[in-house]
Amino acid sequence: MKMKRVVIIGGGAAGMSAASRVKRLRPDWDVKVFERTEWVSHAPCGIPYVVEGISPKEKLMHYPPEVFIKKRGIDLHLNAEVLEVDQGSVRVREGDREKGYEWDYLVFANGASPKLPPIEGVDLEGVFTADLPPDAVAITEYMEKHDVKNVVVIGTGYIALEMAEAFVTRGKNVTLIGRSERILRKTFDREITEVVEEKLREHLNLRLEELTLRLEGNGRVEKVITDAGEYEADLVVLATGIRPNVELARELGVRIGETGAIWTDGRMQTSVENVYAAGDVAETRHVITRKRVWIPLAPAGNKMGYVAGSNIAGKEIHFPGVLGTSVTKFLDLEIGKTGLTESEAIEEGYDVRTAFIKAGTRPHYYPGGKEIRLKGVVDNETGRLLGVQAVGGEVLPRIDTAAAMLTAGFTTKDVFFTDLAYAPPFAPVWDPLVVLARVLKF
Repeated sequence: MKMKRVVIIGGGAAGMSAASRVKRLRPDWDVKVFERTEWVSHAPCGIPYVVEGISPKEKLMHYPPEVFIKKRGIDLHLNAEVLEVDQGSVRVREGDREKGYEWDYLVFANGASPKLPPIEGVDLEGVFTADLPPDAVAITEYMEKHDVKNVVVIGTGYIALEMAEAFVTRGKNVTLIGRSERILRKTFDREITEVVEEKLREHLNLRLEELTLRLEGNGRVEKVITDAGEYEADLVVLATGIRPNVELARELGVRIGETGAIWTDGRMQTSVENVYAAGDVAETRHVITRKRVWIPLAPAGNKMGYVAGSNIAGKEIHFPGVLGTSVTKFLDLEIGKTGLTESEAIEEGYDVRTAFIKAGTRPHYYPGGKEIRLKGVVDNETGRLLGVQAVGGEVLPRIDTAAAMLTAGFTTKDVFFTDLAYAPPFAPVWDPLVVLARVLKF
């Protein structure tokens, strides 16, 4: 295969995975990456932990730019914004000049952007989003310059929860406001969120079912006004969701999927030949339902980039889809899920049975054990496990094991008889996952 020109829009996890994979398989090809910030291979998931003060901002780049340029031979352009995409070329603004570049293969890896609520005051000083590493820098610098006592976080998803934790840990008075009736409503069932909300109320002012009307202040934010009250705010974080950056793809005539993200096939190719998409800008399939989904999470984004790069370089590989496996925490309370919740499964037409159990993560006689609560969702017709949610301690090993089980199509009988490891310092003889399977029956 003769030398080809590959242009990748976006230098985040998916973009750099795609670029690195192409160069590994086709070292003689010209691979250009255009990233509009000065950050590359960045880890937005680390933003709350920089704000909390436990991680330096420099660590939010997995590799520095020099690794990609010198070791991998990638032509990396930072502070380079792609303005226009045509068949075979892109127009890029770099500094104060614009330049065109030609391509044989194009990858959209330009992620997603925060959805800002349509209210007054979002442009006041002291109002932030938590989407990209520069946001972590801006928030920490703002707290260094100003006396920040009262913080309001608006939103009820993962980012809102993690940002609220960061400010609570720093000793701020935190108010968490959401228009939803539950925290994490879109990803967890009520049994789990009730435990989370109880924990939140111990450490912050949780205001649910309140609509934020406006932010007020004289130049700098001072107050958040909702339909139920007003709250002092020296700093506000808007964590009200994200949307995929599909505008450039739409210009090229690329099909936008039913989820609002870029449609892709199993090879991560879009509806336009030689044009691929990966990461938070792309939709994929759900492993269980096989329906189109948009679940923007980092592990899948990295793998999508790897798959796109492989196929561009001539090594065929298919991305199998996602389960939406995720884990987070608030202080010492861990929360995780994989697969379908009960409400999602019912919506998909499954006849389900469920169980919600409480167990210990070690035998009662061995110190250090935590309480864990697990919810399982099963297809009544086949006995196949559809999803697991967890809240409490030592959640990750149970969620990761459940994700492997879901991928393999385990029934509750399969889960029950899985030969999981046991020793008192690590787990009880009846692991909580096995107990869950026993209660769910088979």
